[in-house]
Amino acid sequence: MQIDPGIFKAYDIRGLYGEQIDDEAAYAIGRAFARVLADLAHKETDQLNIGLGRDMRLTAPELAALYREGMVDEGAHVIDAGQVGTEMLYFLVGSRGLDGGLMCTASHNPKEYTGAKLVREGAIALSGDAGIQDIRKLVEAGLPKPEVQRGSVEEVDLYAEFQDSALRFIDPANVDKSLKVVVDAGNGMGGRMVGPLLERLGVDLVTLRWEPDGNMPDGEPNPLLEHNRELIINTVRETGADLGIAWDGDADRCFFIDDSGSFVDGDFLTAILAEHLLAKTPGAAILYDVRASRAVAYVVTGAGGTAHVNRVGHAFFKTRMRDEGSIFGGEVSGHYYFRDFYNADSGTVPALLVLEKLSVEGRKLSDLMSDYRSKYFISGEINSTVDDADAKIRAIEEKYGDGELTRLDVISVDYDDWHFNVRASNTEPLLRLNLESLISREDMERRRDEVLGLIRS
Repeated sequence: MQIDPGIFKAYDIRGLYGEQIDDEAAYAIGRAFARVLADLAHKETDQLNIGLGRDMRLTAPELAALYREGMVDEGAHVIDAGQVGTEMLYFLVGSRGLDGGLMCTASHNPKEYTGAKLVREGAIALSGDAGIQDIRKLVEAGLPKPEVQRGSVEEVDLYAEFQDSALRFIDPANVDKSLKVVVDAGNGMGGRMVGPLLERLGVDLVTLRWEPDGNMPDGEPNPLLEHNRELIINTVRETGADLGIAWDGDADRCFFIDDSGSFVDGDFLTAILAEHLLAKTPGAAILYDVRASRAVAYVVTGAGGTAHVNRVGHAFFKTRMRDEGSIFGGEVSGHYYFRDFYNADSGTVPALLVLEKLSVEGRKLSDLMSDYRSKYFISGEINSTVDDADAKIRAIEEKYGDGELTRLDVISVDYDDWHFNVRASNTEPLLRLNLESLISREDMERRRDEVLGLIRS
């Protein structure tokens, strides 16, 4: 069948509902996914057990039913968890030893979008390099009628089981009930998924956009965009809260606002979580991504752990954590992975750990952050549209050849007191710059502008 190849991304399937992903496409993707899983598991499709979940989007019930129909027509047994956060689908696959799972979601994209996140056994993500393009090829080639009996469907309610499991990451008695916490689900899945846990901990909650609403009345649920953080920042300041926590649409990422109303960068949060986890598991390994502040490696090493730099992307993090036994991995983008959560990313566990850390240490989040903000001066990710990305990378190699060059994820350049990474977008003609100075904000800005000048020339 004809299908837009652009919907098959590096880490998921995503596109406009009706235009790029319609009913026919969803059904075909469900069937193709079952066949790819069967190949990966060295099984027949009628031997598969596959998990299914969907987010709050208005189109999700219809499309999830079509994904399910496709998988069942291939003979698979589908365990349908209904409306859940994405990490709950990972939990379903990992905890029940399933052959894989499909989450009907477009994550933080606007309401017009739909898509699917796909995992194999062990909740390991499919990617463009491993599985997703195979699904595209099968759909494009056409899927002959399967010569198997239709499979079956089992519907489950995961919430209590998932929440009990997540709570095991902390000692609930450690959490200070006097903490005032502003929480913003962006009308996504965060409120329903995490809310009951926070209520059990007894903290003082101020809730914003807490109910799932596929109409997305306040726009796309993406807290990485500054304008989407205005409400939670203002509420933290107005209420005198100890911190704010916001989730993206499918709630597999969480973001923090400190008590001063300042956004907590993902690499600094990675360092905070790593330090807390290493106190529980001394000497463990931690993964961090190539864009991150040197604070992560310094903190991990100082806490007696081993820090490993890694390619950006959940497929790469989950696979390497499984292979190396790392207890935790963090990405600048707000994805945080945990060995004891099937190496999957969670928006629930970081929230619990931060509440525990602040309570045990008796410190404000702004105090913890001042330790980083006074030493590490980061640019954040800056996108530039370019006509010839390869030519720009060659120009960077030539100009900064006296630095230490590594090509783990396009190119990183390291000097003693500053460094940067430049990555290409998987889907757009963009180069993404992340730069850090260990001298001052002014030094960071000067070097940032110099590198941007080369990229944009």
